[in-house]
Amino acid sequence: MPDLWIPGAADPSLDDFVSKILRQIARFTDEHGADETHVEIELTEGPTFALRSISPDPGYGFLTLTVHPGDDDEPEQLIVPVGSIRRITLGPAENERAALGFSLPPGQP
Repeated sequence: MPDLWIPGAADPSLDDFVSKILRQIARFTDEHGADETHVEIELTEGPTFALRSISPDPGYGFLTLTVHPGDDDEPEQLIVPVGSIRRITLGPAENERAALGFSLPPGQP
């Protein structure tokens, strides 16, 4: 994470960051009248993954990304530093991507 401090701002919180991402995904899903949204995450020095879920654990600047399985049919979890995220892309989970939707946690708006 960049070392940017804004007077009066609280310390950055991974829980808050993940909650805001989940709210944005829920908002996108609602606005498009879809059951699920296709979420892709691109890492700064790596590939792009179809994201199944995101968690603020284990913390300390790291997130857990659960990605959709590749050719081996096994889901993967990646623990990455939050600063390694270059871009998160949202789109409708349609056609060939329908099976690659994002699962919001229970009780998420």
